[in-house]
Amino acid sequence: MVDAGDESATDASSAPGQGGGFASGDTTAHFTDDFVAQLAAMEAGISPEEQESIAALPSASALLIVRRGPNVGARFLLDGDLTVAGRHPDADIFLDDVTVSRRHAEFIRVGTAFQVRDLGSMNGTYFDGVRIESALLSDGAEVQVGKFRLTFYASRYDLAAQSR
Repeated sequence: MVDAGDESATDASSAPGQGGGFASGDTTAHFTDDFVAQLAAMEAGISPEEQESIAALPSASALLIVRRGPNVGARFLLDGDLTVAGRHPDADIFLDDVTVSRRHAEFIRVGTAFQVRDLGSMNGTYFDGVRIESALLSDGAEVQVGKFRLTFYASRYDLAAQSR
């Protein structure tokens, strides 16, 4: 442990050759893709439990997590060709708030990708802050339906296949 008042301590962030913490033969550390993904998740406010859920998504599926509004933390699995979100009790994703139309928006699976489409709702559907009629969803995108702000997470299998 270094005493803050000890002037003989060296600053590890100093440049080489200026009494810093560098020694000859130091190497550059490289982080694995998993570590980088975990760090990004922590910065995005994703809990370890949510990270596990996202990592476990099978191909051609996705997850919506409520980040703001009623039911913060609620998770909705997108694993069908068509998923309707709205205030109607029969909606696939039931969002119980007066700012949400009965049939507000739908999530459509196209291959392994998903798009969101507004269904003529009163308050509109927003994609990353912009009101849309329809939009192709990207990993980490925010979809707003009424007061609900949901973050979209694609299957990690599909993301890996796209990056090849």
